[in-house]
Amino acid sequence: MRPAHVLAVHLSPVHAFSKSMTTAITLLAGLGVQGDAHCGETVQHRSRVARDPAQPNLRQVHLLQAELFDELAHRGHAVRPGDLGENITTRGIDLLALPTGTELRLGAAAVVRITGLRNPCAQIDHFQPGLMAAVLDRTPDGALVRKAGVMAVVLCGGVVAVGDGVLPVLPDGPHAPLQPV
Repeated sequence: MRPAHVLAVHLSPVHAFSKSMTTAITLLAGLGVQGDAHCGETVQHRSRVARDPAQPNLRQVHLLQAELFDELAHRGHAVRPGDLGENITTRGIDLLALPTGTELRLGAAAVVRITGLRNPCAQIDHFQPGLMAAVLDRTPDGALVRKAGVMAVVLCGGVVAVGDGVLPVLPDGPHAPLQPV
């Protein structure tokens, strides 16, 4: 089995639901993806800017595991990399199982720190009816499970390209489960 790797990378200079695929993106320390509408030290998501534009941007990079697309296909949803607005699509790593604060080394130099889960919004159903329910689940005890990827901040900048490795480095001390950010 191939080690964890970057399957695809995406960006969009405008606030759009999906992002365009490219061969490589450049991560900028403390900012996000160069040329992406969500790049910045403070929040860039329109709903969050409306509430408080001075909030720190904990959603600089959106990562999503391609295994979700496999699951969605079995449920009748055709979703491809970039469709759900992620910047980096991975394969071979369970991003949702990683604790808050996990660092991901991407390619030769880039490092991001996972801040939390993407909280899917109604735009997902506008993209494809029924998709919101498909990216949510429940644990046996009824807790909500969000499967639409993780959000991260950029610690070390660098180029991230298709085929690059993804190496997780778990945080020291007790591990906190991911929460929506």
